[in-house]
Amino acid sequence: MSGFSFTPGATLPGAPGRAGVIHTPHGDIATPAFVVVGTQATVKGVLPRDVKALGAQAVLANAYHLYLQPGPDLVDEAGGLARFMAWDGPTFTDSGGFQVLSLGAGFKKVLAMDTAGLASDDVIAKGKDRLAHVDDDGVTFKSHRDGSYHRFTPEVSMGIQHQLGADIIFAFDECTTLMNTRSYQERSVARTQAWAERCLAEHVRLTAERADKPYQALFGVVQGAQFEDLRRHAARGLVATRHAGRGFDGYGIGGALEKENLGQICRWVTDELPFDKPRHLLGISAPEDLLAGVEAGADTFDCVDPSRVARHGIVYTRDGRYTVDTLPNKRSFTPLEDGCDCYTCTHVTRAYLHHLTRSKEMLLATLMTIHNLRFTVKLVDDIRASIVNGYFPEFKAETLGRYQRR
Repeated sequence: MSGFSFTPGATLPGAPGRAGVIHTPHGDIATPAFVVVGTQATVKGVLPRDVKALGAQAVLANAYHLYLQPGPDLVDEAGGLARFMAWDGPTFTDSGGFQVLSLGAGFKKVLAMDTAGLASDDVIAKGKDRLAHVDDDGVTFKSHRDGSYHRFTPEVSMGIQHQLGADIIFAFDECTTLMNTRSYQERSVARTQAWAERCLAEHVRLTAERADKPYQALFGVVQGAQFEDLRRHAARGLVATRHAGRGFDGYGIGGALEKENLGQICRWVTDELPFDKPRHLLGISAPEDLLAGVEAGADTFDCVDPSRVARHGIVYTRDGRYTVDTLPNKRSFTPLEDGCDCYTCTHVTRAYLHHLTRSKEMLLATLMTIHNLRFTVKLVDDIRASIVNGYFPEFKAETLGRYQRR
């Protein structure tokens, strides 16, 4: 009927983690999997063929940014996101809800936070002006491009994402910070549930209206910050949500997370979710977070961090992160990481990349991004292999031991 399904596979003894396969109209995704972020229908500085060559199975683009430029109607006319960006594989789009936090409250791309400071109902990053205002019907926001004002509601978000045509789309949600008060978090969870119900109804309507298009799977997004009761309540509410006999095809785990409790928070949610539907943990890429998320039952992940920091010369390796723009690398004729099979590590040296950094050459972003994405994609591939072959605990211990000793 839909061309979308999920097949669970090997599981972790005593934990919710598992391997599996997500089937989409544009191909399968073996899970756990890292979904590469192409915010504006492009992985910055990297050709689609090279994204495929580094092992990526799927790409995630951002509904907010594509709404502003070039517009979802143009992407629809082009044949959908995958065809528009010349990507041969599955695609995701997020709902635009995260931009309420990242742009509206000035927190950029920070999801892992601490709870230091006073709780507030109206959190705003220091020195920033609020660009988005939330009410029970939706969000009014000021464009970061030209200052124009726009309105997102659950129905608008669904309309945009249907036009973008990704295989997996997300219900419109409110992403709060860990500094919001408990009472605000309660109101926000109720708001996100109400929005999810509206999203599902609109999704069912648009799916029937656009029956000639490939089916798009809709994921509900679980919020609730650092509170166990709110997370579990939010998850149960989404699982119970139905419209015209249809429920959500999968679930996202969203919101700002206490990094040290990421695995526990994720497990609160996965405890409440059905085993036969996929779970996506939004905005996560640090090795320790990927391992914790997989163990707690998340199937897919996305994050812009590997490519974003690459453009600033920061390298991901099995032995930790380092910066290529340091004096010892000026005459280091070795790869970024010994044993890495990416194009960058098999063709150029640290000395060359150091030169590109100092020369401010565009090629630096391409070469560094290829390595960081290959590192992250391969790490999750290796996690999957460790689950299938029964050595996840040993792999986790060895990986964390190496990565965190630097």
